[in-house]
Amino acid sequence: MKIDLIVEAADVITMDERRPHARRLGIHHGRVVGLDEDLVGVDAVRRVDVGDAVVIPGIIDAHCHTTWFGRTQIDLDLSGIRDVDEALTLLTAHAKTLPVGEWVQAAGYNQHLVGGRYPSLAALDAATAGHPAVIKQSSGHAVIANTEALRRAGAVDASDPDGGRIERDASGRLTGRLEETAQALVLDLLKPMSHADIVRSLEIATSIYASEGITSFTEAGIGAGWIGNSTAELGAYQIARDSGALRARAQVMPTLDSFELAHGDPATPGSIGLSLGARTGLGDDRLCIGPLKLFVDGSLTGRTAAMSSPYCGEPDNTGFLQGEAEDITRKILAAAASGWSIAAHAIGDAAIDLAMDAIEASIAANGTPSTPHRIEHASYLRDDQLPRLARLGIAVTPQAMFVHRFGDEFVTSMGKERVPGIYRARSLLDAGVLVAGSSDRPCIDGNPFLAMRTLIERRTASGQEFAPQERLTAQQALASYTRDAARATGSLDTGSLAPGRLADLAVLDRSPLTSTPDELSETQVLTTLVGGEPTHGNL
Repeated sequence: MKIDLIVEAADVITMDERRPHARRLGIHHGRVVGLDEDLVGVDAVRRVDVGDAVVIPGIIDAHCHTTWFGRTQIDLDLSGIRDVDEALTLLTAHAKTLPVGEWVQAAGYNQHLVGGRYPSLAALDAATAGHPAVIKQSSGHAVIANTEALRRAGAVDASDPDGGRIERDASGRLTGRLEETAQALVLDLLKPMSHADIVRSLEIATSIYASEGITSFTEAGIGAGWIGNSTAELGAYQIARDSGALRARAQVMPTLDSFELAHGDPATPGSIGLSLGARTGLGDDRLCIGPLKLFVDGSLTGRTAAMSSPYCGEPDNTGFLQGEAEDITRKILAAAASGWSIAAHAIGDAAIDLAMDAIEASIAANGTPSTPHRIEHASYLRDDQLPRLARLGIAVTPQAMFVHRFGDEFVTSMGKERVPGIYRARSLLDAGVLVAGSSDRPCIDGNPFLAMRTLIERRTASGQEFAPQERLTAQQALASYTRDAARATGSLDTGSLAPGRLADLAVLDRSPLTSTPDELSETQVLTTLVGGEPTHGNL
């Protein structure tokens, strides 16, 4: 019998500790069937020699927002602006292309690139010329809306919702900025996204993923809440999978808000679930349901993450929780009792304490799930929190690129004494914590090789060292995006290239283990295979 394919390369980096490297890899029916001597005397339908290229396991992005990222490729892109006037000019030109009354939608606004400034409400109104308009900040934790959008949302006379803020100036006038849960006032007017729009966004996004060697990802929030796009979002994912528009394996995290809408009583064990009681683990190797996502606090860049001590220069600001602590705990316990793994968005150390308390209580009551409980981002960790994370088996998903993009701002907002705890890496591994590589895309550049460079260098965009003791080796950086990310997402079939594993791989023009940091950031993906089939390039 012939197998489907034998690939020969300068190096096959397997990320399998039993056999770290090989020169030949065999694939049959979408899985790896052998390496090197396993293939002696074995014939194949096709043999491909990629020469000096290097093969690695497919990259796994363990926390991203794929539909949202795809949508940013359609909306007006403000990520490249360098002053507020440039943003207003782009908005004016874009508004003129739209039919009367149609929404102006823009994305990628990063106030840190323009001196912390925002367009005034009056200037935004003038630029958008009567259209309702909403600008999504790159952090994902705030939007900027014009007066027409605020009027339609009923935000003009509204009070701040729990876990959110409708910003007003010193005179009590609206500024147009809606933080955290207050975003939903405007964003809900744009929902639900149609299945067709979600599928289109997924196809655009995962085509880019494939070009970067990404073969699996975790969608960090679908269904409802400000991060969801439609209560039928899972159905759109199924359409994308069945039609071939979904070009990577997807694990999706339903938001807790989805189930509160359906069931109403998160305190009742067994009530937190999709119809028929579906929970974490349902699905197949192409599309499955992951942990349940809930928000504990806000963002570090927006100074809304819940901290145990104030932000620098703001003695009264320690951020805030997105709900009462008792209610957040109750929801986590009920979800875990219903069979869900938990993915708690917790960025500040106070929020992480709360999440760990609730998860520890859930483990005591229900045991440890096969798909690990997770803390998303874990952006600021005190030293004493590390051994507890390891003891509880909680996986974390910090995003290295936030160090590069916002590290200089973090020094200002958090102070030099807290820098060692921001977006940790090496200390987490040394403590035995499972760390999964992730992007939080589109909040930051999602290229995994740029992230690996930051994990290795730990430098900000200005070139300053940022907690250099947290640097990883190239091997550790690659492991975080392959083997360790697979473990964190509960996958037994991805993350390494060993017999029996899924044939998800990327062919690179250089080795990520021997490249200099500069070379690593210039890595080109020649081919990406998912289940032995190309999603990018040809083999």
